[in-house]
Amino acid sequence: MALARITIRQLEAFAAVADVLSFAAAGERLALTSSAVSQLVAELEATVGFRLFDRSTRRVVLSSSGRDFLGPAQSVLRHMQLAESSAADVRNRAAGVVRIGAPLVLASRALPAAVRAFKRTAPKVAIHIRDVPVEQLVDRVASGDIDLALGPDRPPNPAVVREPIFSSPWVLWCAPTHPLASRKVVRWEDLRNVALVAAGRDHEVSVSRMHRNAPEDTSIVPIDVVDNITTALGIAAQGIAATLSPAYVAVAARPLGLTMRHVTEPEIIRHVSLYRPSHRSIPPAAEAFAEFLTDWMKLWSTKTVRVARLTKGRSGS
Repeated sequence: MALARITIRQLEAFAAVADVLSFAAAGERLALTSSAVSQLVAELEATVGFRLFDRSTRRVVLSSSGRDFLGPAQSVLRHMQLAESSAADVRNRAAGVVRIGAPLVLASRALPAAVRAFKRTAPKVAIHIRDVPVEQLVDRVASGDIDLALGPDRPPNPAVVREPIFSSPWVLWCAPTHPLASRKVVRWEDLRNVALVAAGRDHEVSVSRMHRNAPEDTSIVPIDVVDNITTALGIAAQGIAATLSPAYVAVAARPLGLTMRHVTEPEIIRHVSLYRPSHRSIPPAAEAFAEFLTDWMKLWSTKTVRVARLTKGRSGS
C-alpha cells in the first residue's frame, strides 16, 4: 500500500464523519457537499483496502476496521495541526532559536535583560547567549556559529553587515582613593605614568591606537593585560591600577565602587553595533529579536551612562 496516496483532506473527512455519523453534517463542518465528503471517504477506503463505515439508508456507523483506524488517523491530524501551528509561529517570528554573541559585560548584563523583555511578547523564542571575545565577534557570525553579534566596532568583513546602535566614550575607572579620582578633567597625557591594566588584547590595541599620534615619551602602555573586563575592574577597585573602557561598562564598575572619569583631549568614542551575516539568511525569530534589540539597546545605553554620570556627581567631583 502506498501511504503517500493518503491525503490530509481524506483523513479530515473520515474523522468528521466518524464524529457526527453523517455525511451531510460532516460536509457542513468541512464546508463541502455531502457527495464530496462521500467521495473523499471512498477514496480513502480504496487506498487502505477496507471499509471504514457501514452505511444504510438510515444511518452511518463505523465499521470494525474503521474503529481500529480512527485513532491513528486522528493522531496524524493532531500532528498536522501542531505542524501548521509551528509553521505559523515561525512565519510570524513567534518561535524559533536565536544564537547571539557578545563580549562579557554586554553578554552578562545587557542581553539577559533584553531577552527577558523580548520574551514577554515572544515566549516561544529560545535565545542562546554566547560569551564571545571582541576580536572573535565578526568571525563567529561569518562562520555561522552565531546568528547575531553585539559588540564594539570591528574591521569590515564582506561576509558580515554592521548596524551601529549606540556610542559610548572611553573613560577611566579608578578607586576613589586614586590620585586621578579627585580631578574634574583627565587628559590622555595625564595617564602617561599611571599604572593601567587592559582587559583583553582588543583594549590594549585600542589604547595604543587612541594615542598613536602622541610623542614617544607620552605613549601609554598598560602594565598588565587580563582576559576579562571584570578582572580589570576588580584590580582597579583595589587601587592596584586603573583601567580604561567604554562608559557602558558602568553596569559592572558601579557595584565595585569605582570612580568614572572621562578622558579628553581628545575624547575617544567607541561605537557598539549589531552584526549579522550578509550572504545568508537568519531565522525569522532572529530577525525579530534584532529589530527589538536595536531599540532596546539604545534605551539601555542611555540609561546606563546617565546613571553613571549621576554616580559621578555624587562622588563630589
